[in-house]
Amino acid sequence: MEFKDYYKILGVDENADNKTIKSAYRKLARKYHPDMNSEEGAEDKFKEVAEAYEVLKDEAKRAEFDELRRYGHFAGNGFEPPPGWQQAHGSRRQGEAQFGSDFSEFFNSMFGGGSHEFDFRGQTRQQQSRGRDVEIEMPVFLEETLNDKQKTVEYQLSEFDGRQVKPVKKHLRVTIPQGVTEGERIRVKGQGEPAMGGGIPGDLYLHIRLVPHPLFDVQGRNLVVTLPVAPWEAALGAKVTVPTLEGDIKLTIKPNSQAGNKLRIKGKGLKRKGSGEAGDLLAVIKVVMPPGGNKETQALWEKLSESAAFDPRSEWSNAS
Repeated sequence: MEFKDYYKILGVDENADNKTIKSAYRKLARKYHPDMNSEEGAEDKFKEVAEAYEVLKDEAKRAEFDELRRYGHFAGNGFEPPPGWQQAHGSRRQGEAQFGSDFSEFFNSMFGGGSHEFDFRGQTRQQQSRGRDVEIEMPVFLEETLNDKQKTVEYQLSEFDGRQVKPVKKHLRVTIPQGVTEGERIRVKGQGEPAMGGGIPGDLYLHIRLVPHPLFDVQGRNLVVTLPVAPWEAALGAKVTVPTLEGDIKLTIKPNSQAGNKLRIKGKGLKRKGSGEAGDLLAVIKVVMPPGGNKETQALWEKLSESAAFDPRSEWSNAS
């Protein structure tokens, strides 16, 4: 099993703070997101970046990874976890969701759900009349929530062959309904572990995790995007192209717009389950200065400074 250094994947220092980690993730996610990069291997690279962010943004997972990373430096390419790792760490995750096939073998082995408990006969400690339920965490792109989406999940079951319990991998096509939300739990009846003696099988539960988007933040059903504009666009007004989950649109910026102003685009947010009604997209204006210009550009800025007679800090003097 290959050891994955999530710090190297995101290109950040091991002491990086959460803001730096999020910024690095968004930069790489924007580069490799399937909607923005059609090159072969881009989607796999995006999943790797998302996996690294999933660990490093979480304080508990990051602490566990740091411990593994110190061990991994000496383990070589054929990485195996330290002796006793599953007992020490897996037990804390008993009952939590396991992770789906969008994550690597390293992630699933190190951070997936806890293993089954076995009694001295090798049989799982479960009710004999009904099979065990299986919990899987299901990563979903924001774009995939706009309509019903079929996805393949891979998970592991424990089956008793009459002599011993053996792990069995299962692949299943499931439908993720339109409008799913972060943390939602979807039940797939009868797709959990089989019961001993031909009883009722358990159920499969999918825990929805929305993959962080490189451009949009989620606020309920609304999406928020930072809209960079040039100083003259903010001053004079402009028509600019703004991305949405369903493609680009044209948006009008009014003259004399201020940094932080929010422009609301109706119906371009996330959809509501059942009704199909959508939230809004909020574009937050961010005034971006151009890089250093030539002498002519500098002269124009100086002329504007002289003619405008504007003090952006006048409120300070009024408050004193």
